[in-house]
Amino acid sequence: MTDDRAGEWGFERPRPTPWAGAHGVDAVLRDWRNTPKVKGNLVLDLALSATPAVLDPIPEGVSAALVGALARRGIERLFSHQARAYRAAVAGRDLVIATPTASGKSLCYHLPVLQALAEDPNARALYLFPTKALSRDQEVSLRALLADAGLDQGAITYDGDTPGDARRAAREKCAVLLTNPDMLHTGILPHHTAWARLFANLRYVVIDELHTYRGVLGSHLANLLRRLSRVAAFHGSAPVFLMASATVGNPREHAARLIGREALLICESGAPQGERQVLVYNPPIVNRELGIRASYVKSAVRLVTDLIRAKVPTLVFAQSRSTVEVMLKYLRDAAATDSIDPALIQGYRGGYLPGTRRDIENGLRAGAIRCVVATNALELGIDIGMLDAVVCAGYPGSMAALWQRFGRGGRRGERSLALLVASSAPLDQYFATLPATLVGAAIEQARIDPDNVEILVQHLKCAAFELPFAEGDGFRDLSPDDVSAALQYLTEHELLHRAATTTGKALYHWSSESYPANHVSLRSVGWDNIVIIDVERDLAIAELDWKSSHTMLHEQAIYQQDGEQYQVEKLDLDNHKAYVRKVEPDYYTTAMTYTKVAVIKEDNRAPLPWCAEALRAGAGDVSVVEKVVGYKKIKFHSHENVGYGDVRLPEIQMHTTAFWLTVAESAVAAQAAPRPAVIDAIRGIGHALHTVATVGLMTDGRDLGWTLGEGEGDGVPAHKDAGGAGFNPTLFLYDHVPGGVGLAERLFVEKDVLLVRARTIIESCACDGGCPACVGPTVGVVVDGGETTSGSRKEIALALLGALGVPRTA
Repeated sequence: MTDDRAGEWGFERPRPTPWAGAHGVDAVLRDWRNTPKVKGNLVLDLALSATPAVLDPIPEGVSAALVGALARRGIERLFSHQARAYRAAVAGRDLVIATPTASGKSLCYHLPVLQALAEDPNARALYLFPTKALSRDQEVSLRALLADAGLDQGAITYDGDTPGDARRAAREKCAVLLTNPDMLHTGILPHHTAWARLFANLRYVVIDELHTYRGVLGSHLANLLRRLSRVAAFHGSAPVFLMASATVGNPREHAARLIGREALLICESGAPQGERQVLVYNPPIVNRELGIRASYVKSAVRLVTDLIRAKVPTLVFAQSRSTVEVMLKYLRDAAATDSIDPALIQGYRGGYLPGTRRDIENGLRAGAIRCVVATNALELGIDIGMLDAVVCAGYPGSMAALWQRFGRGGRRGERSLALLVASSAPLDQYFATLPATLVGAAIEQARIDPDNVEILVQHLKCAAFELPFAEGDGFRDLSPDDVSAALQYLTEHELLHRAATTTGKALYHWSSESYPANHVSLRSVGWDNIVIIDVERDLAIAELDWKSSHTMLHEQAIYQQDGEQYQVEKLDLDNHKAYVRKVEPDYYTTAMTYTKVAVIKEDNRAPLPWCAEALRAGAGDVSVVEKVVGYKKIKFHSHENVGYGDVRLPEIQMHTTAFWLTVAESAVAAQAAPRPAVIDAIRGIGHALHTVATVGLMTDGRDLGWTLGEGEGDGVPAHKDAGGAGFNPTLFLYDHVPGGVGLAERLFVEKDVLLVRARTIIESCACDGGCPACVGPTVGVVVDGGETTSGSRKEIALALLGALGVPRTA
């Protein structure tokens, strides 16, 4: 008996009997290196040496009870960064700890907080976590540490799931409050008088997973912390901020932007790190003409199956919720063939009910689950026990995310495996071509814009509701002049009332009947989740955010959960419900989305230096409209496209910022190739531009969207049908978050370099006519008369760039 790898990998391997196989990471590595078709596609096989621990004595002044609690956990000395963080915190320094995953960052903030509680029973601390799951996970460990130290002040999670009696206890007695930014925004700050005991005695504010607060969410959090500081000052406290972050390119700058003042950076870790074997597997090419490689999903499944057989605790990261379910099904099918209990393999993603996720986390910690396939939901610091292997099915979009995921393995200080299976996407192929750049490469920076006018005004309204503004007040690091102008604007719109006082300083009071925090979403999602109901059992089985429901819960979609398939019979957006029925299809569905961009306001315009008349750059505010127009049916295992269907759902609109390049129609007409082929080549140039922009900005590729539209003469560009008659085709690269975070402006500044690098990446690609690593795969373009144009997308793209005068890299 041979396994099904013979077909796609071109070799046969005997399936071992359950009692004959070797176990452990080393056995799997030995097997892969002795299998030519696996070894031949390993473009990186690098051992990162183990590093020893750097330990310091527990600082003087730590209470004896707390020292005893640490001793009972086997901690006689601290890692050097933990000791340094403690000393800085008790000295009143704001700080940010930016050390690798699993380096003991939690103790860096637990220790000074517990010391404050030991010294002053009335002291309070506020912990902020990005998700409810993480706050509840930390609550368990913190309460255990409090109990070991003999501290009875208590810690509790305060979120939407907290029952009423626990909420009262949190306000009146609890010393450590664990919550998330959303709850602080809507449930605590607007009612700060009910939380007077917390704010009057607030010693520390802990912000964990700082790197997750990027873009819009980070900009909102910075303003939320402005409000928090203002309320705390009103109640007489000035808390110290303790922040923890995974590896990020600008931790000190990012922390300062969030809290409005400088923070001490602690980035040298004293934690030990076991040896890590880093591998990059690039699936073999199956169509050289189109540059198409074997399915990265199926390749990852085969490699992970080897790990499961070898009893290696493994965490697999997939790129999307749908991919999680597809991989889960494939892995369970393979496990059943090998007489391995499919229950040892579980999925984990957003949409699973909280109880299901907790059971999976507990199973991982207890060693009852051998493999979990997850989205980025498990990137964060939830305690999931000891893992020996981490497999990323596809590059996650940023170096920071990749190493955050890899860091989830090897937590016992032993040898671990970190494997990236590259997809055919441009960034994946870029790093597969230069795999050494994955080790030691610069980490992306986290960028926010707290002074984004749209976001700032929303939080000024919330702040005025919480406490009136006095004339001449600032807003933490925002100047009094800027605040005064905004307050005047809100007064003119009858949201604030200006009242004179005997001190001569006017007060601005909230005058509207509305409750402003309810109308401000920190995550820029203004709709409730969709509840998924199994009609046969009349049971809610999951929930999904409103935007994702358009692609995953449209009618006739195959919704997948826990390796099982359900067909969507009805999507009721008005009542936020989707009705599904369990089925056993041989296919799954994937949505097709149409994107349209229209310019609202052009802030910058400039010709390119090589061809002022033929190529022009611009930047400004745009409207991006996304609409799901249909779906494809993809057959399991073979991944054949076996059918299509229509989808009729409303559009999703977003206002953001964009950078664009407009090619004059005269330059298109001057090309030897027919116009549809030139338009297709411009689309290929956009493909390359997105790749070099993502790498050049050191940002997550998912933060930068792109599409091809058309401009209108010399006026402001507007999107039209890029395949039909028209003029001035325009490439848009836009911030993929509402309001934008400055990516478009940076692209406009770097426009010359961007185009030169795009030409370089296309010319230097080893493919013949175009592939996913440069301009995308070549497709035949039908012109008038039904003939297919000669010349590949790559050839025409290079000819156009040459005609536009874009130079090669010097």
